[in-house]
Amino acid sequence: MTAVVVIAKECLPGRVKTRLQPEFTAVEAAAIATAALTDTLRVAGALPASRRILYFDGAVPPAAAAGWEVLPQRSGGLDARIAALFDMLHEPVLLLGMDTPHVDPDTLTAVFADDPDVDAWFGPATDGGFWALALRRPDGALVRGVPMSTEATGFHQLERLRSAGLRVRLLPPLTDIDTAADVPAAALRSPALARTLDQLRPAGVPA
Repeated sequence: MTAVVVIAKECLPGRVKTRLQPEFTAVEAAAIATAALTDTLRVAGALPASRRILYFDGAVPPAAAAGWEVLPQRSGGLDARIAALFDMLHEPVLLLGMDTPHVDPDTLTAVFADDPDVDAWFGPATDGGFWALALRRPDGALVRGVPMSTEATGFHQLERLRSAGLRVRLLPPLTDIDTAADVPAAALRSPALARTLDQLRPAGVPA
């Protein structure tokens, strides 16, 4: 794969990681989101890609994206926004979310092997979604109309790929940072997230 894309939104209080409340305040949740995005960009930046893109919903990209190409997200639901991205790109692409900063970069090595027998890589999330999607030939039709943010999103997306005749390989399942209980385990493999959590704990924030 050539291009790696991280899809993310600006980490503003009340706009990101709202499901971390009430265990974390809106400001603390935004700090956790910022750290998660920082770690995700670090992991993606270490991958052997010739093009690095932040597909961004917001006004001010994070400092960790310095040197990255920043593309504004299109309007519409998540499926429409991802589809618009895939329609814009003409090279193989790996799409990553910002909710699995704890992914081991070695897990993604095979995606860049340019195996002629693989058309797509799919990383399922334990909540029923997906954390990674790589396509040899990006095409918005492969995503557009897939119901997003449901317990069956991953199932429907994988079926869409297979129904299109793509040869799909699976990546290991990962747990998104969706609730406060997900944060400590993710922090074990995410340096910026670990530092942020350490800063929050003295203020009485639960581990």
